[in-house]
Amino acid sequence: MLLFWRKTEEVCYNEMMERINGGFRMYDVRKWRHVFKLDPNKAISDEALERICESGTDAVIVGGTDGVTLENVLELMARIRRFSVPCVLEIVNVEAVTPGFDFYFIPTVLNSGQTKWMMGLHHEAIKQFGELMNWDEILMEGYCILNPECKAAVLTEANANLSAEDVVAYARIAENMYKLPIFYLEYSGTYGNVQTVQQVKQALSHTQLFYGGGIETPEQAKEMAQYADTIVVGNAVYHDLSRALGTVQAVKVV
Repeated sequence: MLLFWRKTEEVCYNEMMERINGGFRMYDVRKWRHVFKLDPNKAISDEALERICESGTDAVIVGGTDGVTLENVLELMARIRRFSVPCVLEIVNVEAVTPGFDFYFIPTVLNSGQTKWMMGLHHEAIKQFGELMNWDEILMEGYCILNPECKAAVLTEANANLSAEDVVAYARIAENMYKLPIFYLEYSGTYGNVQTVQQVKQALSHTQLFYGGGIETPEQAKEMAQYADTIVVGNAVYHDLSRALGTVQAVKVV
């Protein structure tokens, strides 16, 4: 019976991912090694945006912690849409959701001290918009925030002072209990612990491991890409674009 359950679990997971990826212009999220994350509340020039979108990155995620509005999301999406790169909206509030993205990533903060960041806000959104949602365009992200000083940790009241064993446990919950397609290690603003990332990767069999936080150089990106499935580069594009662009090829050769 246990063997049957495990086999059924694996088949269901594979069918889910095939259904998800089949609906998105033939984009396969599981093959993404590198993505840039742009904050709609931060200014970026047309030249810089072109270099980002034409860099060879696998996708561009639009998302931020504060100041995200429908107006600035629409403005940034329209500019990104001039290029062929896949474009994702990471939803932080329902007021800023708009059609036109290839994917919609919905984070649930697994180590938040407030249930609203794990389920409450999601429940309210689905109660309001559930009948209108295209579930083939949505992927859930299990966030584990590990920088206690970052805006996201403060906002969600995340317990970010975790041991590697704690983080691995959250990863196993994401994969084996919640069946989340993405587990996101978020060190936002600081470079993370490579050993922790390695241990998390070893604990996951199906769920895709995203890493984001503190990547400023190609060398850092390459180091984390040894273990994370997908590297997210965000803040670096705003203060050293050339080095940020260098992370694309650094990740692709790992």
